[in-house]
Amino acid sequence: MEQKTIYASDISEAVESLCVSAAFDLPEDVQASLERARQREASELGRWALDKIAANTTIAHEERMPLCQDTGLVLVFVELGQDVRIVDGRLDDAIQKGVAKAYKDAYLRKSLVDEPLFERVNTQDNTPAIIHYRVVAGNELKITLMPKGGGSENMSALAMLKPAQGIEAVKDFVYNTVVNAGGNPCPPTIVGVGIGGNSEYALELSKIALARPAGQSNPNEAYAELEKELLERINASGIGPQGFGGTTTALAVHIEYFPTHIAMLPVGVSLNCHVARHKQVVL
Repeated sequence: MEQKTIYASDISEAVESLCVSAAFDLPEDVQASLERARQREASELGRWALDKIAANTTIAHEERMPLCQDTGLVLVFVELGQDVRIVDGRLDDAIQKGVAKAYKDAYLRKSLVDEPLFERVNTQDNTPAIIHYRVVAGNELKITLMPKGGGSENMSALAMLKPAQGIEAVKDFVYNTVVNAGGNPCPPTIVGVGIGGNSEYALELSKIALARPAGQSNPNEAYAELEKELLERINASGIGPQGFGGTTTALAVHIEYFPTHIAMLPVGVSLNCHVARHKQVVL
């Protein structure tokens, strides 16, 4: 395959654009899911909350304002084709530069502190972003950007289950994580579930699951059925939109899985709030 040359400056511009669009424009897949939820929501108060969410979405898009005041910690998933050559700069530097420019120029809230425990001084440009890399076949560079708000991220959970505990323990853990979160992650959420790998990779898988288009089922029929079952159970919990009660606590459950050790059954859960920001570009 022919090698492709990509300039670092083009990567920075693309990342900047993704950051701004993610902050202002609700993804079409999420918007469609919210509209379907609004049509079927059984609770009057739940429908009211979904109406307010829809109005907020319109205002954010038309007036170029953030969908939420928490514009997140930026997660970036990079799929780097092995036939791509990046010139005039490093890939990671280019991504961080794009994030910094977007958060400064678009006046997005800068939420990162440079050290987590003691002084906690703001970095002033919302960097560094957290970047996950995969080298793949081909000559394309795919960048998926997902700003993650603190309220929903604080509801993340990890369980290192024993294989003998089986599928019922997985179901209970995912369900209880969502119920214990209540209204904190600003439901209706998208529930990302990672099963397998090890402790850190189960949680990474749960983030990868969140980046999937809302409601897109896992191609494995068994996992797709589990997604459906969990969604029905979660929506029967009664938490509802914004925690006000109702039949729409989650818009979707997405599961990703990976091989694991014979002695382990890791399960990671990450929640996205109702804005579920994710944007993607292919260079």
